[in-house]
Parts: sequence; C-alpha cells; structure tokens
Amino acid sequence: MTEPASDTQSPAPQPTKTAEGRVRQHLRAGWIALLIFVTLGTVLEALHAFKSAQYLGVGNEIRRLMWTLAHAHGIGLGLLHIAFAATLQLLGARVEASDRMAMASRLLTVATVLLPGGFFIGGIVTYGGDPGVGVLLVPIGALALWLAILLVGMTTVEREPAADARGQGSSAAHTSSAGDSQS
Repeated sequence: MTEPASDTQSPAPQPTKTAEGRVRQHLRAGWIALLIFVTLGTVLEALHAFKSAQYLGVGNEIRRLMWTLAHAHGIGLGLLHIAFAATLQLLGARVEASDRMAMASRLLTVATVLLPGGFFIGGIVTYGGDPGVGVLLVPIGALALWLAILLVGMTTVEREPAADARGQGSSAAHTSSAGDSQS
C-alpha cells in the first residue's frame, strides 16, 4: 500500500524540475547570447578602430549594416531570454509547464538563432548593394519572435483573472504590498 502513495507523490515534483529547467535554460541562453554578441560588438569596434577595408570599405556598407544588425538583435534577444526566465519564475510552475509557454520557449530559441544569424550570414557575402542569401532567415526568425511574444502576452493576460477568480490574486497582491511597506 505504500507504493501507490509514493507513485502519487512522485509526479508532483517533476513539473517543478521541468519549470526550473526551463528557467535555467533561458538564463543560460540569455547570458551566452549576451557573451557572443557583446564579443561580436567588440570585434566590430576593433574592425572600425583599425580601419579594416573589409568592414569600412566603400563597397561594404551592406556588410557593416548586416553585422551591426546581428549584434543589436543578438543583444536584444539575449536580454529577452533573461526577461522570459524572470517571467516564468514570477508566474509560477503551473504556467511554466503550460503548452503555450513551452511553445514560446522554443520559438524564442529559434528566433535567437535565426534573427542575428540571418543578419550575420547575410553580411558575409554581399552582392553589390544587396545582402547575401542568409538574410532570408531573418523574416522566419522575426515571425518566431513575434509568435513567442504573443504567446507570453496571452499567458500573462490570462493568468491574472484566473488567479483573482480563485481568490489567490488578491491575497498575493496584499502580501506583496504589505512586504513592500515593511522594506
């Protein structure tokens, strides 16, 4: 009789582990993306400082633009991963385990690869005033990012009324404001 009780207890911690894993995954992805794209920015600054013809030359405006866009989008997406991890943490394990947030997680990861990657690859080989074919990845990455933000937004909007209907939202808000006044 002891075994069925342990079977019913063991599934409860697993969503928390999965939720914690997703938070850690996005924290790691965010900080790694920041490291990569801050490094890219530093390299671009060095190319500029040393007046590299491959970067600053008259025919390389598109390369400069594409690589600058890769750097900027990579930094922004790295910060977005960290914000997503914080959102998961704040909304709780039930929301973290939802299919909608799992899909948002995957879409955000896809966007982090395709958006800056497409810009960077598009700047490696340029054709006159046009970027390379890698830039075709950018709209796919942008769509993935838009969908991820939409899913997170829908989840955060849904979460508040559901919590208030059970009475948890008002007590959580009261506890939060009481804790703030004591600080």
